[in-house]
Amino acid sequence: MPARLLPIFALAVSAVVAKPVVVRDSPITLPVARRFNATAAANIVKADQARAQALKQKALAKHAKVDAASPINVPVTNGAVTYTVSVGVGNPATTYDLIVDTGSSNTWVGAGKEYVQTSTSVDTGDEVEVSYGSGIFFGEEFLDTVTIGDLVLKNQSIGASEFAIGFDGVDGILGLGPVDLTEGTTSSGSQIPTVLDNALAQGLISDELVGISFQPTTSLSDTNGVLTFGGTDSSKFTGEIAYVPVTSTSPASNYVGIDQSITYGSAGTPILSATAGITDTGTTLVLIASDAFSAYQEATGGVPDDNTGLLKITADQFSNLESLFFHIGDNTYEFTPNAQIWPRALNTAIGGDADGVYLIVADIGSNSGEGLDFIDGLTFLERFYNVWDVANARVGFATTPFTDATTN
Repeated sequence: MPARLLPIFALAVSAVVAKPVVVRDSPITLPVARRFNATAAANIVKADQARAQALKQKALAKHAKVDAASPINVPVTNGAVTYTVSVGVGNPATTYDLIVDTGSSNTWVGAGKEYVQTSTSVDTGDEVEVSYGSGIFFGEEFLDTVTIGDLVLKNQSIGASEFAIGFDGVDGILGLGPVDLTEGTTSSGSQIPTVLDNALAQGLISDELVGISFQPTTSLSDTNGVLTFGGTDSSKFTGEIAYVPVTSTSPASNYVGIDQSITYGSAGTPILSATAGITDTGTTLVLIASDAFSAYQEATGGVPDDNTGLLKITADQFSNLESLFFHIGDNTYEFTPNAQIWPRALNTAIGGDADGVYLIVADIGSNSGEGLDFIDGLTFLERFYNVWDVANARVGFATTPFTDATTN
């Protein structure tokens, strides 16, 4: 059945869920900005690899309660490219620019602009700490009113950072991942309802899911993305959305995890055998297991570039570059040659040559077989509409008008 626009936001908001609410029939779209952090541009690969390692370790390790006396000694690398959304906190609201992150679930502010307490702020007495590999924050946990577009959440748990590193140019994170990831992040040790959890519980959305629309761009900063809470926006994709269940393979199963394989070109050259990994809006590149990356490097002829950390190919090699094919469930998604390269208009921003051609497929840092062998980051999600359906534990994909774009 063709995807449809689902009821999104309530017109009447009440702290008592039992009271009736009036649900809109038309969607509310939330603009998302793609931002480039020039101070960290040379670290894209390292930042993504550090994040991948942290995601694996976090899922495999037992959560421990936050200890205020514990020292913070975590190596971090700042990320270069993020998608951010404007979020209001408090009443009157202070507006923060938060990273859209499906790879984590805590929402917090204060990395840039400080948290401002208002009449709706309630200090829970808990401390909170989350490490992301490419960053870390520590602070106090509050309950407060959180406004995301027309979505107004009462008593949303939100972290107020006292210390943050690795988040230059942004104020914090909007965590959209599975709620289990919040367990052990505060001194109480209990789970924290995510913004999606509370939106459903407060009757503001009819379905606990989020539709994600990103677009490729050649600008350093561009508001060209859209989040849709509680439904999907059919104007942002073509055809139908195909869903697959969240993978059962750990540690990918702890995230927005899927099973997929990857082949290259018309000959179907194997790159990545069927395995588990994740989709993640907080990762920039497409990361694949080291053995798969070696196969990709051989297929493309790419040479590691010391300045950018990416594979570099010649103009002739780019002319002969073939598509990658991502096999997910019963569907195959073509990742075109243009989709595989860094936007050439932004080459110098990452330390590359203005006329160079750099590939955005990179090494995850470990061989396949670890249960999280790939990350389809935002460069992949810029070509395909993505749905994180929390309630049904499934992930959706669809083509978009930008699947075959040649803007890069």
